[in-house]
Amino acid sequence: MSEDLKKWEIIGIIATLIIVLSIPFYLVKEDLGKNKKNTSEDKPAASFVGREKCVDCHKAEYDKWKGSHHDLAMDVANETTVLGDFNDAEIDHHGIVSRFYKKDQKFFVHTTGPDGPMEDFEITHTFGVYPLQQYLVPFPGGRLQCLTIAWDVDKKKWYHLYPDQDTPADDWLHWTNQAQNWNGMCAECHSTHLIKGYDQETDTYHTTFSEIDVSCEACHGPASQHVQWAEMPEMARPDTQNFGLVVKSSGLDSRQLVELCARCHARRSFLGDYQHPQTDVLDFMLPQLLSEGLYFPDGQILEEVYVYASFLQSKMYNNNVRCSDCHDVHSLKRVKDGNDLCLQCHRADVYDTKDHHFHKQKGEKGDPVRLSDGTIFEVGSGAQCEQCHMPGRYYMGIDYRPDHSIRVPRPDLSITDKTPNACTRCHADKTIQWSVDYMTKWYGQTRKPHYGSTMAAARERKPDTVDILVKTADDILLPVIVRATAVSMLISYPEEKSLHALERALADDESLIRHAAIRTLNQFALDENQRRRFAVPLLYDSVKAVRMEAAMCLSMLPKGKLKDNEQKLFENALLEYKAAMAYSGDFPQSRFNQGLLYANLGDLDTAEKFYKRSIAGDELFYPAKVNLAMLYNQEGKNDKAEELLKQAVEIRPDMPDLAYSLGLLLAENNKQTEALQYLKIAADGMPDRARVNYNLGLLLQNQNRLSEAEIYLLRALELEPDNMDFLYALAIYYINRQMPLKARSIAEKMVEVNPQLAVGNELLGAINQSINGHKK
Repeated sequence: MSEDLKKWEIIGIIATLIIVLSIPFYLVKEDLGKNKKNTSEDKPAASFVGREKCVDCHKAEYDKWKGSHHDLAMDVANETTVLGDFNDAEIDHHGIVSRFYKKDQKFFVHTTGPDGPMEDFEITHTFGVYPLQQYLVPFPGGRLQCLTIAWDVDKKKWYHLYPDQDTPADDWLHWTNQAQNWNGMCAECHSTHLIKGYDQETDTYHTTFSEIDVSCEACHGPASQHVQWAEMPEMARPDTQNFGLVVKSSGLDSRQLVELCARCHARRSFLGDYQHPQTDVLDFMLPQLLSEGLYFPDGQILEEVYVYASFLQSKMYNNNVRCSDCHDVHSLKRVKDGNDLCLQCHRADVYDTKDHHFHKQKGEKGDPVRLSDGTIFEVGSGAQCEQCHMPGRYYMGIDYRPDHSIRVPRPDLSITDKTPNACTRCHADKTIQWSVDYMTKWYGQTRKPHYGSTMAAARERKPDTVDILVKTADDILLPVIVRATAVSMLISYPEEKSLHALERALADDESLIRHAAIRTLNQFALDENQRRRFAVPLLYDSVKAVRMEAAMCLSMLPKGKLKDNEQKLFENALLEYKAAMAYSGDFPQSRFNQGLLYANLGDLDTAEKFYKRSIAGDELFYPAKVNLAMLYNQEGKNDKAEELLKQAVEIRPDMPDLAYSLGLLLAENNKQTEALQYLKIAADGMPDRARVNYNLGLLLQNQNRLSEAEIYLLRALELEPDNMDFLYALAIYYINRQMPLKARSIAEKMVEVNPQLAVGNELLGAINQSINGHKK
C-alpha cells in the first residue's frame, strides 16, 4: 500500500453508543365545538349526595338499577354478598393449595403471601357478581389487592385466572403485586366519585369514594344542585340548564353518549381523578389504539380491551347508533332478545332469512356444535346475527364478551393476515379455505380492501407499506381509531413520506389523531427547528393530552430556544404532564415516562431515580432498563449499562433492537468478540436495517473476518446506495484488501453522489495516484 493511502485507514469502528429506544409508554380525545380546557375554574360547585336522594323522583330507573352489575360492582364482604364457598374449600394451582374459610363471621383465604410463604388473609370486599366474583384483601399503605383465584358463579367452584401460568410472588401478575391492585387497576370504574389518593413519594394510597358501587352520580355527576332544584316548589323552580345536573345524559348523539360510557368501557389510562367533564375525552383519559398484542391486525379483539375502540370501528357508530339503542342504561340488559335486537333497524325480510345467513334456524333438525373450550352451539345458533357479526372471546377464564366492531365475516383475511373469523370459530373441524370457498359461493368473489391488511403489513415492517399506511392515515372515511393507529405505526418508517403525513395529522380535527401524530413525531430523530415547528402550535391546543405530548416533545430542546410566551405555555403543559404521570405513578410505565422527561430536561439524577422506581415496580419492564443503560453510558458507567442491557435481552430475546444496542455497547467496551454475537443477532433479525449491517461489517473487518465483512458492508450499501458513510467504509475496505480498482469504483460513486464533498474527491485522487504509480 502506498504512503498516500495510509491516512485513509480506519481507526476504531464505533465511536459512540447508539441505543434504539423502545417506544415510550405515555399514559395520557376531543369535543369538536368546545375550546374549553379542563381547569379548576370549570369544576362544578355541586357535591355528591348519594342515591337515596334520587329514589323518590326516579324510582323506575332506581328499580332497574337495583341488582344490576353496576349496583353489584363492589360490596362489603358479608353473608349476603359473598357467593363463593368458604367452608374450607380448597384449590390446587401448580402445587399451591389455597383454602377458603370463615372465622368469627369473617372471610379468609390461606394462600401465598407477598414474600412467597403461605399466610392467612382476611377478605373484606367482594368484587363483581357474574359470571365470576373476585375478592379483595387489605394491605399496608392503603392497598386493596384482588385475589387471582375467583368464584365461577355458574359452575359453583373456585378457579384460577391464570390456569396455565405459574405466578410466583415476584411475578407482576401475582395477586399481591401491582397487576392485581384495586386502587390503580380497578377502583376507578367500580365505585362512585373515586379519589385515587396515590402518593408516589411514599408509594401509598388514601383512596376514597362516595358510594362503594357504580351508582347514579357515577354517570350523572354530583347531584346536590339538581336535588336543590327538585326540592323547590314546582312554580318556583328556576329555568336551570340541565335541571342542575352536572352531566347532560339525554338528547345526545352517538358520539356524545358513547364517550360518556367510554370512561369505563374502554382500555384506557386516566390523566387524573375523574371530574365529570363533558369536554373532549382526551382531557381526562387516553384510549388505547388498535395496538399489537391487544387487537388483531383487522381490529378484532384479542386481549381484554372492553368495548369502546371496537365500537368506534363499526358502521353502527358511524350511523349514529348509541349504546342505549341496544342496552338499557339503568338495568344494563339488552332492550330486546336475539335477532330482535338487530331487527330494530335491519329489515327482517332481508336479513333474518336463510337467503342471507345460510344456516339452519331454530327448530330444524341437526346436532349441536361442541367446541374444545366447552362452548355448545345449539341448532339455530348460526342464524343468530351475533354469532357471525360479533364473535367474542373469553376473558378472566369464563367471561364471554362479544366483539362490538360488528363486522362482516372475512375468512379471506384469516389466510392473508392471520386474523380470526366467525366461521371456523363454530366450524372448528373445517379449514379456513373451506370458509373462504363457502363465502365465495354465497356472496361472490369480490372483496373490499380492508385496513387490516395494511395493519398486518405494517406490524411486519414490510418496506413497501409506507404509502398505503399514509393513505390509511389520511382517509377521512375510515374510523378515527383506525386512522390514529395508522399514524402511530408510521414510527416504523422514519422517512420523508412519514414526516409529511405526520405533519398533516397534527392539524387534523380529531384530537386522537393529533395526539398520535405528536407522540409518534416525538420518537423521530428531529432537529431543534422541526421540534419547534411541530410542537409549539400544539401548546395552544384545546385538548389536555395533546398539549402534554407537545410539552414532552419540546422538553428535549436546550433552554432558551422558546420565546417568552411559548415558554409560559410550555411550562403550563409540562405541569399538566407531570401531574398526570404522578397520578399514575404507581405504574412502571408512568415512572418510566417521568425518567424520560427528566433525562430530556438534563436532570439525570432525578431521571435515574424514576427509572429505578420503574424497574422496582416490575423487574420485567425492559424499557426502563434500556433507558437507564443509556443514561449510565452517558455518565461513563458502561459496566452498569452492560448489565442492564443483558437483562433486557434476556427478558425480550425476540427484540433484535435490544441485541443491537447491547452489541454496540460491548464494542464500545472493547469486548468485540462478544459484541459480534449480538450484532449478528440484530442483523439477522433486522435484515432491512442498513446501519445494523454496516456496523456488523465494520466489526467483522476489525476482527479480520474479511469475507464476512464484505457481505454485510455490501448489504448495507444495497439498502442505501447513496449513503456516504457506507460508500466510504467499503472504499477503505477495498483499499485495505489492496483492491484499488474496486476502491476506485466506490470513490467514483461518492463523487457522483456528492461532488461538493471534499472527502470523495480526495479519496479518488489518492486512489488514482496509487494506481498510476503502480503502472509506472
